[in-house]
Amino acid sequence: MSTYIDSSFLVSLYLTDEHSRGARHRVLSSSVTLFTPLHQAEWSHAVAQHVFRKELSPTEAESVESQLRDDLAAGVWVRADLPENALEVCADLGRRWVPKLGVRTLDTLHVACALQFKVEQFLTFDHRQRQLAKAVGLRTR
Repeated sequence: MSTYIDSSFLVSLYLTDEHSRGARHRVLSSSVTLFTPLHQAEWSHAVAQHVFRKELSPTEAESVESQLRDDLAAGVWVRADLPENALEVCADLGRRWVPKLGVRTLDTLHVACALQFKVEQFLTFDHRQRQLAKAVGLRTR
């Protein structure tokens, strides 16, 4: 089963938070989970924010970064470039759905990528993003 996860879902897999247990359970059922440059960019910022807020030490942050690199090298995540027209799809979704749902640009970009990849499921803990994913026909959990 192909899966697309949003970046906060990815963070919950590596850093313990209220969603971590559920995130691990949901991802185990997936055979292919995509990892794009958007995930990498948001991941780096999220880890750095944890250091800024003193929730992680720089050493702990490097350890978490290393875990992700190891998982990427081992094929836990399938690297994929952003789809060619993801930004256009994101803009279209924004015009159609932001007035109704209030979703943010990056949340909409993740949904646009999932649509373009034609994944079988989209995983997020963000309520508005989940509403958007469902509204455009993505299976969510």
